[in-house]
Amino acid sequence: MKISTKGRYALRMMLDIAQHDTGEPVRIKDISARQDISLKYLEQIVSIFVRSNDLISIRGPQGGYRLARRPDEYVVGDILRLTEGSLSPVECLSTDENTCPRADICVTLRLWKELDDAIRSVVDKYTLEDLMNWSDQAANNFVI
Repeated sequence: MKISTKGRYALRMMLDIAQHDTGEPVRIKDISARQDISLKYLEQIVSIFVRSNDLISIRGPQGGYRLARRPDEYVVGDILRLTEGSLSPVECLSTDENTCPRADICVTLRLWKELDDAIRSVVDKYTLEDLMNWSDQAANNFVI
């Protein structure tokens, strides 16, 4: 499994909005500059999150974006699935029901299920708040 640029940038964008929430909307132009991500590309990504009601769009000269919920309510796996689709390593595990005609005799299915479980156990374990805490720890972890 490989996370695309869109998925990585979406996670960085959501983390940036969470980190820079001062009660005022976060401007996409500022996110673009801080994260070194194309403004046009960010506009495409942000629209996905506005449509899914994960971001609130505030119009006007002082407008921008705010999280619709608290950072601890945004699971990394959900953010990635919104931009990437299924994170399953094989198509037959991408839905709740495995409809593959070979599922009963597939020798490799166990391997794919374990890999799928491992991926889920990581991406569904962490939230934006966890990433914010990691960022704070990294900022305070300098050596002279």
